[in-house]
Amino acid sequence: MSELGVLALATAAQTEGNLPFLIVGLWVLLLAVFVGFEVISKVPPTLHTPLMSGSNAISGITLVGALYCATDGYPELAKALGFLAIALATVNVVGGFLVTDRMLRMFGRKAPRGKGRG
Repeated sequence: MSELGVLALATAAQTEGNLPFLIVGLWVLLLAVFVGFEVISKVPPTLHTPLMSGSNAISGITLVGALYCATDGYPELAKALGFLAIALATVNVVGGFLVTDRMLRMFGRKAPRGKGRG
């Protein structure tokens, strides 16, 4: 576990869960950014396409969570952020699948060129 993760756990333990929800959310976001950067920077180029497929699945989960947050029963700010998350996750999922499809077609079988050649 990284030093930042240990620091976050120590901070949460000292305050006995009295941290405001926004502070905890920012800690999670910060940790996710650092862990994501470390993981992605160590991936060899041959694994980028399968990794992109996995991240598309995660974006799909984000999309489901955003749909849940955009429903009734939440404050207006949560609904607005849920709508923004829906839009961004949809763009990410569609774009990711298009790029993944294009890369997989690059490694697919080539169509025969036709008769009479060679």
